[in-house]
Amino acid sequence: MKRSIVFICLAAFMVPLMSQTVQPSISFDETTHDFGKFKEADGTVTHKFEFVNTGGGDLIIQNVSASCGCTAPSWTREPIPPGGKGFVAATYNPAGRPGAFRKYVTVISNSNPGSVRLTIAGEVEPKPRTIEDDYRYAMGPMRLKSNHLAFGNLKNTAVSEKRLEVINNSGEEIKVGFQKVPKHVVIAMKPAVLKPKQKGEIVATYNAPLRNDWGFVIDRMSLDINGTSDRTYSLVISANIEEDFSSLTQAELADAPILSVDDAEFKFGKIQQGEKVEHTYVLTNSGKSDLQIRKVKASCGCTAVQPEKRIIAPGESVNIKTVFNSAGKVGNQNKTVTIITNDPKKSKMILWVKGEVLKST
Repeated sequence: MKRSIVFICLAAFMVPLMSQTVQPSISFDETTHDFGKFKEADGTVTHKFEFVNTGGGDLIIQNVSASCGCTAPSWTREPIPPGGKGFVAATYNPAGRPGAFRKYVTVISNSNPGSVRLTIAGEVEPKPRTIEDDYRYAMGPMRLKSNHLAFGNLKNTAVSEKRLEVINNSGEEIKVGFQKVPKHVVIAMKPAVLKPKQKGEIVATYNAPLRNDWGFVIDRMSLDINGTSDRTYSLVISANIEEDFSSLTQAELADAPILSVDDAEFKFGKIQQGEKVEHTYVLTNSGKSDLQIRKVKASCGCTAVQPEKRIIAPGESVNIKTVFNSAGKVGNQNKTVTIITNDPKKSKMILWVKGEVLKST
């Protein structure tokens, strides 16, 4: 009986011990690596974290994930027998990422513990900036910081000026002219002639009253350099024109129009590609003076909007019909219809058209 009890006790002790010896175990030589200082211009850096399987069974690395896309890991893919060696490599891409960094790589395996976190660190010395870095857009011999003059939000009574830096990147003088300039824009190069490697500015003045429009608007114009034009010599000017209500008195604000809608979202559910759906929004003027619909604009040509009339009397309602054509569309759809009015508290209202277009079989 005593021998049986001793045997049972020894068996109970040996079973977990044996199970531990056959389980794989990942042991890294190091879990942190510091690259120190290195130059952005030198490109990527890589470090291999080496490990040994100190367990009694085959070690399998199931997954390796990095804390950001700038760190690309690779690792030993095949099973590693007891006593065998493997690696996990972490590659850091410093392009556009100057300064100190600390990133993590998580290793998942059939070891115990099943997760190990590796760390890479360092400091990226920024590469010297070039003309191409500072002036990203090229138009022949001239480079520009942008090809877009964005005036942002502008009151419909405003006149605003924007400047765009340019540089003559050639060895010859250049003179810039402007074509297809809209009447509400005055634009010029300063100085009028750019000497080799000289910097200058395109100066544009935007006259919102002359634009006589509402919401987000875009104009495009062409440039010629030393009399030569090219389709890439194009400049975009944009503005978001809002009504100026600053001159209204308290009494006028109290008597102002108020825009409301029965439902700002039309959900058409699921339709087959090529089908059309229609919906009518009901707009109501709950204010004390006439509501003027300044502009109705759809987010894309697939949504046709037809307001019944532009002036809504106090207490009156008007229908706006929307037609969504799903031809050429597939998947989830989120289209908008923007209504701009003279409601001083909410001059812009967004109506939504939502649903899913199923691909035709």
